[in-house]
Amino acid sequence: KIKCYSHLVVIMGTETFDGRERRYVDYPIADILHMMGMASRQAIDNSGKCVIMCHTPKKEHLKKLLYDPLPVESHLDHYLHDHFNSEIVTKTISSMQDAVDYITWTLLYRRLSKNPNYYNLQGTSNVHLSEHISEMVETVLGDLEASKCCQLTDDGDVSPLNLGMIAAYYYVQYETIELIAASLTAKTKVRGVLEILSHASEFGTLPIRQGEEKALHILARNLPQKLPESAQFQDPRTKALVLLHCHFSRKALSTDLRTDQKRVLCESINLIPAIVDVISSNGWLKPALAAMELSQMVVQGLWNKDNVLLQIPHFTTEIVERCEAYDGEEKIESVFDILTLDDDVRNDLLRLPDEKMADVAVFCNNYPNVEVTFQVIDSDDITTNDPVQISVKLEREIDDEEDEDQDDSDLGKVAAPLFPKDKREGWWIVIGDAKTNSLMSLKRVTLEKSQKITLEFMAPEEPGDYNLTLFCMSDSYLGCDQEYSVPISVAVGDSDDDASSGDESE
Repeated sequence: KIKCYSHLVVIMGTETFDGRERRYVDYPIADILHMMGMASRQAIDNSGKCVIMCHTPKKEHLKKLLYDPLPVESHLDHYLHDHFNSEIVTKTISSMQDAVDYITWTLLYRRLSKNPNYYNLQGTSNVHLSEHISEMVETVLGDLEASKCCQLTDDGDVSPLNLGMIAAYYYVQYETIELIAASLTAKTKVRGVLEILSHASEFGTLPIRQGEEKALHILARNLPQKLPESAQFQDPRTKALVLLHCHFSRKALSTDLRTDQKRVLCESINLIPAIVDVISSNGWLKPALAAMELSQMVVQGLWNKDNVLLQIPHFTTEIVERCEAYDGEEKIESVFDILTLDDDVRNDLLRLPDEKMADVAVFCNNYPNVEVTFQVIDSDDITTNDPVQISVKLEREIDDEEDEDQDDSDLGKVAAPLFPKDKREGWWIVIGDAKTNSLMSLKRVTLEKSQKITLEFMAPEEPGDYNLTLFCMSDSYLGCDQEYSVPISVAVGDSDDDASSGDESE
């Protein structure tokens, strides 16, 4: 951010165009005060000057707002759902009475009686206050129950549900988690997950500036994938979808759209793990893998069908074509293949100056080379409906020379030139059955040098031989995912034997 201060500040106009309402709206008074605060240079001026140019009828109104103290009011009532959900999950609120008590400790409660008209209060007596707060609590908890974030009993007790826990853990709005749960199916693919992601409530406040609808329409026409027929370009969620498409296609954007795109990307990388958790709660494998691929796409700025070499800095389609046409002993298909090339061959294929080659080297050295080993615990003693445990060990392969030079804190840092903020690697370890599209167990881990985890799931109800699959999925890089076959034999359990013998005796 640019810090700019001067002796004189000129505010030329106090209105801005709101694309969602399709009209001009006044600047918030807090924004005008912030601009006025830029007048006066520290240690240089004793005072500052500000000139506000506005429509004449607004002059007196603005003078009153600027010269009188600005009242500070609570807006907690507009955001109470997510606050309550978090407190329900942490067991601070376990009944409706707890929720009422929670409100009495807030600024909202203090301001209700001081400025009743602002909060649509009918009166300032204790009875009016009590009724207003009780109605507010009932409405909020009713909405949370309808969205399956919490459970409300007839006695007024409140307990958290799975969706509410996911929303609280990832700081996701309750409306978003409700939308995700309602929209996902067992057949959802990457495109479907992307559309669900773009409709998150978090993107509802994206600004639509004057003339942006036309710019978004032009961008959408040149994208490799068509938008849904229902897309409306004055809708912030359509804008979020277009900006994500542009990120994957690496389209050039204006400064304002680039700023909005950064915000969309930062929100998306927080929402996608929540989507994965909702999918895993339903036990669907393929949609979960699709959401994990989407995470990689967001971080690297590529479509999942693009060549993985394009995520390397400064690599263009021409360089990738030369790599594909390379007629050596081994084909160049991955980032690791670039590292194994002789220097002369690599320089001839890439044809990049030294400073760009240095960026390529940094990316390739950071690209994770992870060895996965696993073992089914007590594999000879697995019976129906009994818990099965699989021990998985992840170990990052590091050259001895690199190990000496590199600090442990640098391990796991993601090299992603197109992602707007620093990120550390995350890995999803998944056990599933691809034939039945069932996800049996999932864990998300961070990895520095090595990590050992245990996955646990219930054995199938039917005895027999099963060929499960272990997936090791990155959340940041394309092309480094691994999958392994995990055969297990399930025998008849004791309870099944007892039941069958009971049937025979009868």
